[in-house]
Amino acid sequence: MAELHGKTILLTGAARRIGAVVATTLHQAGADIVIHYRNSSEAAQELVDSLNQQRKDSAFMVQADLCEIDTLPALITETISHTGRLDVLINNASSFYPTVIGSVTEKQWDDLHCSNLKAPFFLAQAAQTEITKHQGCIINMVDIHGIKPLKNHPVYSSAKAGLIMLTQALAKDLGPDIRVNGVAPGAILWPEEDSSEESNHKEIQTELLERTALKRQGTPEDIANAILFLVKDADYITGHVIPVDGGRLLNQ
Repeated sequence: MAELHGKTILLTGAARRIGAVVATTLHQAGADIVIHYRNSSEAAQELVDSLNQQRKDSAFMVQADLCEIDTLPALITETISHTGRLDVLINNASSFYPTVIGSVTEKQWDDLHCSNLKAPFFLAQAAQTEITKHQGCIINMVDIHGIKPLKNHPVYSSAKAGLIMLTQALAKDLGPDIRVNGVAPGAILWPEEDSSEESNHKEIQTELLERTALKRQGTPEDIANAILFLVKDADYITGHVIPVDGGRLLNQ
């Protein structure tokens, strides 16, 4: 597969989990990949080494705290320095944890809105000029809970809802040069930490899957394939969010 040969893709928060699978899928399609990470340096290095073993000098890593907004233009510049161009920005990095009303702090609000909404906007702004040169695209990792809220997660849900509107607004403002779309995962991977009532108990997970039309959990590959479609085959799609949720929104 070489459909994306010659294109450079920057993925934020892509050292592990869904982001790593997306990076691998896009790399297999021929793209050069720049893996952003904040703290997961070992995982990022391992992924980059693996991709470069498959195709020499085709993967790189960049480090940044995305909530340090003033550093984001430099992140884009560093990305371009590796490959000479930037065609696609994928805003994948995200914080996720419950915020029960009555105990929410301003720090939690700022953290969740920064990673899920503020940073994607300012990264898009910083990358606009370069992506325009190549008629590229931006893809935002949203969440079905930006459409239907998740109990005890009002701050996270509102941030993802904002990202959906941002996706539409950027599509309008950056067209016709840049397409902007989103992907909204459903039950793909459970959180690694015991941070969500929804993921703590097997019975709750089972109940959640029973509320999907397909009655099963999705895979990171499902997300990666949706993103590959938006990058490679969706030249006339912009301003839309594709739910990849097994039909869960039908019964939410």
